[in-house]
Amino acid sequence: MGDADQPEAPAQALSTVFFSYSRADQKAAQPVIRALEDAGFSVWWDGLLGGGERFAHATAAALERARAVVVLWSKTSIDSHWVHDEATSGRERRVLVPVSLDGSMPPLGFRQFQTIDLSRGLRRGSPDLQRVVDAVATLHERPPAPVPTPRPPRPDRRALMIGGATLVAAGGGAAAWWTLFRRPAGVSANTVAVLPFDNVSGQAGQTYFAEGLSAEVRAALARNAVLRVVGQTSSDVFRNHAEDAKAISRKLGVAFLLDGNVRQSGNRVRISAELIDGQTGFSRWSQTFDRGLDDIFAVQTEIAGAVTSALTDEVGAAAQAQGLGGTQNVAAFDAYLRGRAAFNLAQGEATDRDALARFDEAIAKDPRFAVAQAARSRSLAVIANQYAEGAERRAFYDKAIAGARRAVELAPKLADAQSALGYALFNRLDIRAAREPYDQSYALGQGDPDVLGRFALYCARTGRFDEANRAISQAAELDPLNPRTFRTIGIVKYASRHYEEVMDPAARALALNPAMANVTAEVGYAKLMLGQVEEANADFAKERNPLFRLPGLAIVAQRTGRADDARRTLEDLVRQLGDNGLYQQAQILAQWGDKAGAVNLLRRARRAGDSGLILAKTDPLLDPIRGEPDFVKLLRELGFA
Repeated sequence: MGDADQPEAPAQALSTVFFSYSRADQKAAQPVIRALEDAGFSVWWDGLLGGGERFAHATAAALERARAVVVLWSKTSIDSHWVHDEATSGRERRVLVPVSLDGSMPPLGFRQFQTIDLSRGLRRGSPDLQRVVDAVATLHERPPAPVPTPRPPRPDRRALMIGGATLVAAGGGAAAWWTLFRRPAGVSANTVAVLPFDNVSGQAGQTYFAEGLSAEVRAALARNAVLRVVGQTSSDVFRNHAEDAKAISRKLGVAFLLDGNVRQSGNRVRISAELIDGQTGFSRWSQTFDRGLDDIFAVQTEIAGAVTSALTDEVGAAAQAQGLGGTQNVAAFDAYLRGRAAFNLAQGEATDRDALARFDEAIAKDPRFAVAQAARSRSLAVIANQYAEGAERRAFYDKAIAGARRAVELAPKLADAQSALGYALFNRLDIRAAREPYDQSYALGQGDPDVLGRFALYCARTGRFDEANRAISQAAELDPLNPRTFRTIGIVKYASRHYEEVMDPAARALALNPAMANVTAEVGYAKLMLGQVEEANADFAKERNPLFRLPGLAIVAQRTGRADDARRTLEDLVRQLGDNGLYQQAQILAQWGDKAGAVNLLRRARRAGDSGLILAKTDPLLDPIRGEPDFVKLLRELGFA
């Protein structure tokens, strides 16, 4: 996406002034910050990072590096533990610049320093503001006090929250001390998790941008075959947790964490990123980027390249992959991130159609944006699958396939584009044509758990069980806290007739997401095949999705001699879902022993374009009709080999 061969000058990368104040004084603090920035200083100010924020390693690193720590004392900040801790750091390193906002006297321990009084006013160019600038300039003219490395962390409240102090290693010295540390047994040094970047803009509406940016960096790293990058879902589990780096690294099974925050204001964006050793809690690399929005792509590339450089010898590999299928159009990128956020909500048709509109907007602004083309294709296929019927469904699938083909044309090596094409073709029941893009997606997407999961499902549906198990095992390694991964493991086990092995992954999926749909029904069908009919009925009763609940209840009712209940449940399915439930109706009739009726319904399902037919080759519920000539012929017509 950007040009990694032209990084920003190092002098611009680090904040040299740390500004400490109480959030209640934020408005009054702004003129002081502006005065320092107008004088040419790079200022780190973190008043928007409250005490409940996760991590803030980058803040601790900036505090330790700062050549000047400007502390804004007031009636409010005097009672702030955070301000006390930050002032103590400045005092100990002899870089403290104490300022009184409202004439308040500093607390005990800080009164021996001459305090600059700003209570007379904060107008631009005032003598008192100039005194602050002059004091900071004086500290910059002498060498900064050395930061002790390594030393036990100072027990301040922020360090206790984030689980350890932060040590910044730069230049050749990094390699020297880094070799002293060893990874925990079983954890490879090339494993990393990208945590969702915090939005510190003070505007909740900008969260999509911060989280989208971290997702783009994650995708860039995952394309590097040298690295093993934890999937987004597992990383996102720790979005609002206050756990320390060691605990998170242990739970994700990684050696490193990449954390960061984003502050967007108008056309400017400040991104702070930090690579943290999961064993020690120390930082291996951290940097702050202050750029215009039109330079956001270069920042993504630099972050991915710097992390790759820190972890491997493959310098530049991530930067090369970063441009795969991307855009240089800021408006297109913003629209794509908004669409991605809406799609991930998965709250129903409204959010899915909103996502589609955002992806359409992104492509209108940059028709060559392959990543957006692939995302749009998936949105179209989901809408076709879940909400459309008849001619509208076919039209949506046609658009999904055309969009995915365009994405592949623009970026043939983009795994997500190949995966989107396979998904659209498969769900439109073009089974043969789906194989090549799905296989290509697997070859290209070994570092993407979502691509691996979709490939595993495709293989399970087409009888390629060894490949399905291998792919979903890889996905579970990369995304160990993703409930969808464990649901897919259960689906693979069920389709391959290993019914006893469905229960454990299903339980793990529900432990991670108790509200997850289809999982209790999956357990119910496995128990049904094991002859545990009453237990299966209890699981079906707990399933919220009627597409999976009602067939199970109808089958159990028939098996337990409640024919009237069975018939009423089938009628309920027809009434609720109409032609969208033709495949499920066929499942019921096959289990009831009505072979001709089941095959006729499957024929109707094919004419209606019911994507439920992708299950037909390996669905245990259709085993009673597997020997029927018309069913064998149907599978052949669909392209199952």
